[in-house]
Amino acid sequence: MNTHTVKTVEFQNLGWMSAGHLYLPPDFDPARQYAAIVSTHPIGSCKEQTSGSVYGAALARAGMIVLAFDASFQGESGGAPRWLEDPALRVSDIRFAVDYLQSLSYVDAQRIGAIGICGGGGYTIQAAMTDHRIRALASITGVNFGRLMREGFSQFQPLAALQAIAQQRSAEAAGADRLEQDLLPASPQAAQQAGIQDVDVLQATEYYKTPRGQAANGQTRNLMSFNGAAVAWDAFQFAEQFLTQPLLVVAGDQPGGFGAYRDAHEIYGRAASRDKQLLIVPDCSHYDLYDQPEAVAQVLEQMLPFFRRHLAAESAR
Repeated sequence: MNTHTVKTVEFQNLGWMSAGHLYLPPDFDPARQYAAIVSTHPIGSCKEQTSGSVYGAALARAGMIVLAFDASFQGESGGAPRWLEDPALRVSDIRFAVDYLQSLSYVDAQRIGAIGICGGGGYTIQAAMTDHRIRALASITGVNFGRLMREGFSQFQPLAALQAIAQQRSAEAAGADRLEQDLLPASPQAAQQAGIQDVDVLQATEYYKTPRGQAANGQTRNLMSFNGAAVAWDAFQFAEQFLTQPLLVVAGDQPGGFGAYRDAHEIYGRAASRDKQLLIVPDCSHYDLYDQPEAVAQVLEQMLPFFRRHLAAESAR
């Protein structure tokens, strides 16, 4: 049985190299030209998790080339300090990933699409607004990280959070150690002991902190002193003007604290795209869409024909 293959690659970013996995279709022929997809991982994740091993692999098996990559300052990509999560730089990463795909002789530069999962979905939406080399995109349980920072991640006190960030950054400028924050409890047991009830936090912990989804580079951490950049950032700003490409928005029907269900409806309503689809997967949570076979199958049932249609050779010319 033919299957996809995975090639380890790196590509130039601003002043460092980005690390990626290039998923190649079965019976890959370098003399041909293929449609290609940039796959952007969630916040705290890495290319070895859902963006690559689940969705990258599935799209490759369907005949497309997929680049799943590590965010700058994270995973195997370069950049310092480590574990920085800056939305503007995460969006910039996607542009460099498109640059790399365009440099490959076997990629049709007119047939490049993009997907993103969780925070990566929000980043992909923002990237597509100002980089129209992205011809079609899908947001899978996408989250607007700026909204999340202003709300749940700051305990709905963004000004207080900004003051704390300013104090920490001042301390670090004076020589204090960087403060690395883990975004999740250490284990499902720790989450239960802490009395956490939110389905997204509980299931995120079960995904990232157990063998189900655990990966060496998926560290679920960031630098507290650099979080201020996200507080005044909005993944959906200007969507009514600039998000014109075909758009597929996916979320589960079980809302959680990270807000993907709410964000899905918002961006679907706001996007200027004439061709847009909203898929609400029944009996499904945010993290079911990361790797659970039945949930992923329902996404692929809509996503594969979506990209085949919009990245077909005749529709891209």
